[in-house]
Amino acid sequence: MNERKAIVPTGMEAVYEKIRYAPAVKVGNTVYVSGQIGRDANMKLVEEREAQIVQAFENLKIVLEAAGAMLSDVVDVTTFHTDMRDLPLFMEVRDRYLRTDPLPAWTAIGAHMLGGAAGYIVEIKAVAVLSE
Repeated sequence: MNERKAIVPTGMEAVYEKIRYAPAVKVGNTVYVSGQIGRDANMKLVEEREAQIVQAFENLKIVLEAAGAMLSDVVDVTTFHTDMRDLPLFMEVRDRYLRTDPLPAWTAIGAHMLGGAAGYIVEIKAVAVLSE
């Protein structure tokens, strides 16, 4: 039976303790990463659009590394966007981070309520599979 393990990188403890969800859960050799947004280490939203997307990918990378995975282990990505017109910019940034062949599966979803008063423009959820 596969054991479930919460992955909580240093600096993301408040997410687990106060908001009550794991940044990722590892089951066997699969890592399920919760949606990562463009908050910096001080939990402050990065405001500039490209920088916010970059920060979301950096947060994804931090969570994966805490689970013993790398961006090249990602097999599936789901992204949520407050404005689908940001997709060209998002894809430009994404291609800096996800460059392996084969590329992961990807689903982009318009989620206009994601931003609300907080100003988030993107959230990135992923699944990674570690090599055995």
